[in-house]
Amino acid sequence: MTENNTNNQRFRRSLIWHLRPTHVPERAIRFTHTFGLGGMALVLVFLLVFTGILMVFSYEPSPERAWQSIAAFQEDVLFGSLIRGVHFWSANLLLPVTLLHLLRVFLTGGFHGRRCSNWLLGLGVLACVLLSGFTGYLLPWDQTAYWAITICTEMLGLVPGVGPGLRSAILGGSEIGSATIINFYALHVVLTPMLLFALLSWHFWQIRKAGGVVSPTGPFDNVREAHRTVPLVPNLVIKEVVVALVLIALVLVLAIIFAAPLGEPANPGISPNPAKAPWYFLGFQELLIHFDATFAILVIPLLAAAALIAIPFIRYEGEISGNWFLTPKGRRMAQAAAVAALVVVPLWIVVDDRIIGPDGWLPGTARLVSNGLLPFALMLIGASAFYLALRKSFNASRNEAVQSLFVLFFVAFVVLTVAGAWFRGPGMMLVWPWQM
Repeated sequence: MTENNTNNQRFRRSLIWHLRPTHVPERAIRFTHTFGLGGMALVLVFLLVFTGILMVFSYEPSPERAWQSIAAFQEDVLFGSLIRGVHFWSANLLLPVTLLHLLRVFLTGGFHGRRCSNWLLGLGVLACVLLSGFTGYLLPWDQTAYWAITICTEMLGLVPGVGPGLRSAILGGSEIGSATIINFYALHVVLTPMLLFALLSWHFWQIRKAGGVVSPTGPFDNVREAHRTVPLVPNLVIKEVVVALVLIALVLVLAIIFAAPLGEPANPGISPNPAKAPWYFLGFQELLIHFDATFAILVIPLLAAAALIAIPFIRYEGEISGNWFLTPKGRRMAQAAAVAALVVVPLWIVVDDRIIGPDGWLPGTARLVSNGLLPFALMLIGASAFYLALRKSFNASRNEAVQSLFVLFFVAFVVLTVAGAWFRGPGMMLVWPWQM
């Protein structure tokens, strides 16, 4: 009996230690090292859960009553408009904050060794955030939501072989209707939150188990400075509380000044022009303009997901970690990659839209070749040439070159998203933002 009690006490102490260690490395809690992004994401999740629970009591998941229940909640419930605004802005901030946190972990090398599994957990969290945003987008049942989800599911249906079946399973039939909103509602308020909290708990436990976030390295005046730790309270806790309060204040200000939009009730017979996917999927919609659906919706996303999963398993020359961009050379290479993406991708969009056109790179051939295989091969050749040129020009390590390639594709996707959001007008034609 005594032995069991001792084991239980050891387990509790071990669990508490991994969740919140009593001391943390002083250099690891500098705000400019993490920018509090992980904590921000957790605060936004709690805001979403809190406001979501309040909204659940008034929401009715049916095509006949969904829009009316949202409108009534905003107009008739005390602070209803504010609550929905907080929910809306928390959701729209959560994805970029999560992406920036993922980027921070990558650019500081926080995925090596025992942190490998936590990188994979982080990808799972990102997938849950995307699923939560996607399923919640339809629930207001207004024109914007209805047609955005219509575009997304139609994009999914273009995947060869399994696409139509996946689309039908998600919609609960051949088109958006009662079964669709019930499926999305169940996923949004039950399954996704449960999975997200499970992954987040595991994720934070793994961080503590690894000794906290990865710490910056040298130069230090002495060994003692390099290993200096400070008490968790108040050194880290105060910073976390301040960041949380500032973030909550920001969300409240946004919710008050810019109320959550609610357009006209969904009308399946009238499609807006242009009909766009939710903003976080506009990059894929933009890809669909330039590539055959097989590559835009299947090949490129699957390769991107595989590359993200493979990052910690690549054989590097040493496990460099701790500092932003790893080394001064790595910083210069990442800057070069970002500039390259900012120049090449807009040029690609304009050339493909204005010169090459819908017939593709080889008019008269199958679209899969002319708009798929050929531009995809050119993209891979260009990325490979860029990778090799960086390694040769900078005499770079594999760590630095892989980091630069990651930055190249990350910035490229951001450019595609911006193009889809602000430079696509009626008929998805290229226009200046002020012409929309």
